[in-house]
Amino acid sequence: MCYPLFGEEHIQRYRDTDGVQGHDWEGASVLLLTTTGRRTGLPRTAGLIYQEHGDCHVVVASNGGQDFHPNWYLNLRQNPKVHVQVRGEHFDGYATTATPEEKAELWPIMTAIWPRYNVCQRATTREFPVVLLRRG
Repeated sequence: MCYPLFGEEHIQRYRDTDGVQGHDWEGASVLLLTTTGRRTGLPRTAGLIYQEHGDCHVVVASNGGQDFHPNWYLNLRQNPKVHVQVRGEHFDGYATTATPEEKAELWPIMTAIWPRYNVCQRATTREFPVVLLRRG
């Protein structure tokens, strides 16, 4: 695995402090993305590095460079309705996977804020999806 966020502890601190602790992480910004579990139907939350771009929040389904997609990405492919927390702001929205054209524009933006994505991408043959989170 390649540079994961520090899991449930990170998520709980973020929630408890409205992102005062957890939003800024190793020089990047983190949001909380809640999806609906594709098998359980239960809410599942992940802390993800993001960048705002236009009216979207952009995240990368890197899964730390593993050869399979992260669960949160598999969940939103089945049900694109999501809940997002950015610091103390909460909103419901929907997720879409960037088209190849969108990804060509967004990948350099995301790797500029988190260069390790390039390292992780080289560690696997799986193509990392770039995901757009929109309010709605």
